[in-house]
Amino acid sequence: MKKTFYTLGMALFLAAPLTSCDKKLAIDPVNNVNADKALETSSDVEAALVGTYTGLQAVGSYGGYIQLTSDLLADNGEESFVGTFSDPPQIFRKNILRDNGFVSTIWINAYSTINRANNVLANIDKLDSSAKRSRVEGEAKFIRAALYFELVRLFAKDWSDGTPSANPGVPLVLTPTKVLDASSQVKRNTVAEVYTQVLADLTDAETKMKAGGALPAFAANSAAEISTFAAAGMLSRVYLQQNRFPEAADAANRAIAGPFSLTSTYAAEFRSGASNTTEDIFAVQISAQSGSNALSTFYKTRGDVSIEDKHFNQYGTTDERRTLFTVTSGKRLSGKFDAVNGVGSNVKVIRLAEMLLTRAEANFRAGTTVGATPLADVNRVRARVGLTPLVALTLPAILLERKLELAFEGFRLGDLKRNKESVTEPLPGTAVLPWNSPRLIFPIPKRETDINPNLEQNEAYK
Repeated sequence: MKKTFYTLGMALFLAAPLTSCDKKLAIDPVNNVNADKALETSSDVEAALVGTYTGLQAVGSYGGYIQLTSDLLADNGEESFVGTFSDPPQIFRKNILRDNGFVSTIWINAYSTINRANNVLANIDKLDSSAKRSRVEGEAKFIRAALYFELVRLFAKDWSDGTPSANPGVPLVLTPTKVLDASSQVKRNTVAEVYTQVLADLTDAETKMKAGGALPAFAANSAAEISTFAAAGMLSRVYLQQNRFPEAADAANRAIAGPFSLTSTYAAEFRSGASNTTEDIFAVQISAQSGSNALSTFYKTRGDVSIEDKHFNQYGTTDERRTLFTVTSGKRLSGKFDAVNGVGSNVKVIRLAEMLLTRAEANFRAGTTVGATPLADVNRVRARVGLTPLVALTLPAILLERKLELAFEGFRLGDLKRNKESVTEPLPGTAVLPWNSPRLIFPIPKRETDINPNLEQNEAYK
């Protein structure tokens, strides 16, 4: 596999720190360690890891843009963007301009955070114990892998679309970038190369974090820190996207084996405020001082996303998830991400219900019963929201349960592509786009291709 260094001119220099939300981090110096700063001590490296976590908190990452934009791009008449922002409607209509601000922010934030992770990994030997070295290396590799997985799914063809070893993915940058020069004019690695790196990082992370060590100072509890269970959970997502069902079932089963349980109600999982729940395998921490949960803003506070009858009517009349929708000024809104005390709740990145549904689907497709039967896993999720148990199971029933349980959490685009589902263009509403349409891929941001002539633009945007 080819190593590359990126210009990613803007992302780089980390200096463009993520988004305006990051300015709030200045109140806590440990969260503001520059990624290009020379790390000299064990404490420096641990502080740099904390700074890497802040990249995941940003609105351009798991703070909201990744989930919102991927769901809007995959929408098939089940939601509409009715807000005043100019960039999301382009994504919703599948007519994205190369200078789309939301798309650019995702790219910039991801590479800035990856560079922070690379800086931590380059200084692992400075940590003062083997346990710390294992833990910190595992966490940094998880962050790098998770963001490369998001990037390759948003900015490149799906794994099942053509030949992954030939299709352009995204540039892989595996060492810290501190100086921009001619070597920064990189090409895109292939989709296969990116997936190979993602799987290698996550596999290593799962192993390394078993060695554990004490939680970092900022971790209020285990869900605030990336763990071996989180690595297994992310591995299950990657394997599912590749249609590697036995591996997906095994990885999900390892994640489920952790000390997790479903919350008593669906609402309790998403309205936990700054607290994590028993269901959270990994959650991005949000407070008035740090991080962003823009999902509560887009889906409820501002009312930017209206939920259509086509989606709402799929919930059974006794389904608790149905009760979280409200109608305001003629728009049906989702209250799933309601703010608590004026602050968005922690963002649930990996949770137990997802793992149960992944294990169910992967086992069903593979004809296996790793950990539990597919029927038992699906009924466990249904029971929590007040639905009667199914007595028999079909693949469409599993996929429907997954869609409703994980609604608005950023899963639709990946699921649409791996299941080869088409979408209808919302305006004028007649063109049907197949799952592998070039318009269901983000453009490489214009500022990137302007800076780097070696960075090939995606087909729909040339």
